[in-house]
Amino acid sequence: MEKRDFKFDKRADKYDDHFEGRMSRRFYELLYKYIGLKKGDRVLDVGCGTGTILKTFSEFENIEGHGIDVEPQMLSVARSKCPDMDIRECSCEDTPYGDSYFDTLTACMAYHHFPDKDAFAKEALRLLKPNGRLYIADPAFPHPVRKVLNLMCRNINGEFFSSQEMRSRFEKQGFRYIGVQKDRYAQLVIFEKPCSN
Repeated sequence: MEKRDFKFDKRADKYDDHFEGRMSRRFYELLYKYIGLKKGDRVLDVGCGTGTILKTFSEFENIEGHGIDVEPQMLSVARSKCPDMDIRECSCEDTPYGDSYFDTLTACMAYHHFPDKDAFAKEALRLLKPNGRLYIADPAFPHPVRKVLNLMCRNINGEFFSSQEMRSRFEKQGFRYIGVQKDRYAQLVIFEKPCSN
């Protein structure tokens, strides 16, 4: 089960206008720019927080939106923002959805928090349709900074990875690496589920 960061939950009502919410906008913009959505796509936002990304996606295209998170108060805000979407409290490693259900999965400013990243990768592969895509937007720190942060904060705020480290981890689980897009401290790493899986 994912550990809860109660600080996020306590700030749920003000998260979007707080420092983290404002800082996350660069990650959101990368995702909005490079994601390819089609009418009717089934989209799961993993670690959906307050639902900002799902709401914006629905303004781009008529999608079937789903979101999961482990923070009840964040989910309460997400449900009010996205009343016609399926928003659930569950971990990223064990979801209630069927095999090959989704066209697209996203994880924006959430991946570094996932306690079992390999289990998440396996679950993401199970959930995606063949040729479905996974988009991970997470910080892109230089190696020395990442090393220090991971040493100091691994048990508090999670663990950060470069795009190449993510590529290695996800390819081992069966994903195809599509590429990475960067904007200063933000990176968007894109994977695809091959037809053979």
